[in-house]
Formats: sequence, C-alpha cells, structure tokens
Amino acid sequence: MPTARIISTPRITVNTLTCGDPAAEVILFIHGNLSSSVFWEQTMAVLGDDFFCVAPDLRGFGATEPLKIDATLGLNDMAEDILALIAALKISRFHLVGHSMGGGVAMKMLLLRPDILHSVTLVNTISPYGYAGSVDEWGTPCHPDGSPGGAGYVDAEFIRRLTEGDRSKEHALSPRNVLERLYFRPPFVPDNIDQLVDAVLATHVGDDWYPGNAVASPFWQGLAPGERGVVNAFSARYFDASEIASIQPKPPLLWIRGVDDLIIRNEDELQQEETSPGGSNSRPAQPMLRQIRRVLEGYRSKGGVFKEQGIADAGHTPFLEKPAEFNQALVNFLSSIRQTSD
Repeated sequence: MPTARIISTPRITVNTLTCGDPAAEVILFIHGNLSSSVFWEQTMAVLGDDFFCVAPDLRGFGATEPLKIDATLGLNDMAEDILALIAALKISRFHLVGHSMGGGVAMKMLLLRPDILHSVTLVNTISPYGYAGSVDEWGTPCHPDGSPGGAGYVDAEFIRRLTEGDRSKEHALSPRNVLERLYFRPPFVPDNIDQLVDAVLATHVGDDWYPGNAVASPFWQGLAPGERGVVNAFSARYFDASEIASIQPKPPLLWIRGVDDLIIRNEDELQQEETSPGGSNSRPAQPMLRQIRRVLEGYRSKGGVFKEQGIADAGHTPFLEKPAEFNQALVNFLSSIRQTSD
C-alpha cells in the first residue's frame, strides 16, 4: 500500500504518497480540486506492482505546506512545485497522470518541461481554456475580466460547510453530498467514501486557497475572478494551456474520461442559459469536451500521438468508479509506448 512522507524542496514542503520499487518506471499522479493524493491511493496500490507511483498533495490541499495560490499564474505555481518535488526525488523522467484540475496542472507541466515526460494522461481534465468564462471551441472569452467564473460563483453555503468540517448528509450542499452527487455516477459510492470526505475537508479555505477572492464586474451577476486562490487560477481569466499543440518534443498523450461526467461536459448541449437578476448579460455555456478535443487533435496534427478513450457508466472519477477498466486503459497505453520505444 502507498505510504506518506513529507519531502522538503527549495520551493515548498510536500506531503507525498509513494508506492512500489523506486528503481521502476515512474508514474506521477496529480489530484484534482477539492481532493488530495488520497484519491489516487487505490490506483497506486494496484499499479505499484509494476511502477514506482508518486502522488503529491498540491499546495492548498491535504497535508502539503499551505503556501498561497497566486491565481494570476494560472496553476503554474503548482506545476513548478511538482517539478521541484521531482528534482528532490532525483527522478529524471516519468509518466504524468492528471485528474480534473490536476489535468490543467499536467498541461502546464507539458508546456514547461515536455522533455522529461515519457507520456501524459489527462483524466476528466479541465479544458485547455480553463473552467468557465469561455464560449466556443476556440476558447473565446465571454467577457474581458474572465466573468462568469472564478471564486465568486462557488456557493457560500458549501464554503461554510467546508470550513466547518461538515461530514453529514443533512444538507444538499454538505461536502459529502456534493462529492457523491458530482464526482460519481449514481448510485455508485466508493467503499472508502469517509476517507475521501476527509480529503475534501482537508482543503485550505480562504481567499488565498479555496475558492479565492472575487472582484466586482460590470458583467454577469457583477463578479469576476480575483487574483488569489485556486478557483480563479483555473478560470479562463488566467488559465490557458492551448499552446500544448505546438510544444516540442511531444510525449504521447491519452485522454481518459468517464462519459457521464457532470462536471466536465459540453454545457451548451444541455440548452441551459443563466441570466443576471436584471435579465440581461446571458451566460453562454462552455463546450468543454469540444474545446479539449480540438486542442488535442491539434496536438496530433502537429506530430504528436493522441488517443481518446471513454469509460462507460462512469462519472468524474473513472479510476474510482471503474478501476479495472481505468487501470487496463492506462497500462495498455504505457505498454504501447514501451513497444514503440523498443
């Protein structure tokens, strides 16, 4: 089973799960928003037979040093933290797997250091144009200040219950209910749900962490992403990884997704439109899947290897909901890379 240890780097002190033989090929797993390395524990326990698995807690999550999150860097501070961790562990090259927001961190690492990546796997990743605030397949901003999106659109009741450490199921916006409703395809609930709820509740809450600060806007509902905190960092105002299509070298890339994801989806296909209280400034829906697919197909058209694989009857966390299918898809992808290299 994975074991946790604290690793100091010149940038940050990182709580890190590891599993397997350090001499084996390395897979580094990056968790998503409102979670921690614990979400990868079961995957690591299986793959640790053949790989050295590493999973850090990102800044602001889990037991890692809670340094402030500079939203204007668009997750680059988290990417640099992981590169510092890799250097401290003396790992020269590795396979990279990122889930949800962690997929955004993985894309930023791909932009920063593609030369040290054997491969990249994006799991139910955010769009290369961020989460909320863009309107079409090309990531055109809805408004110049990044609205609608960012910390101002996180429900205040959820933040309150997260801050208070609410583990109950008494309210629709308790962390447990939000986790069960949005992260998994009902009626699935993992056996380790209590451990996962604890990981959610370990999130650092405030303007510098989750969700961040909001600023006034003349556009939709009067709020835009501020300059601090994680939800702002992956908003369209600051996050843009669309240039991955042009990087060199291009490590092979796999996009795995649960096909019933309620978080990462083509919102425009739902024909939903939200309006401001005054009835103007409509909020265009974001076609997230088409944005992702267009950028990754551009990656392939410019010489990269890209494969998309959907996992049926799974939502936002296919590695927890359908672990056998997920693990097999990942291992097959990594095996194909070995065969191509031989």
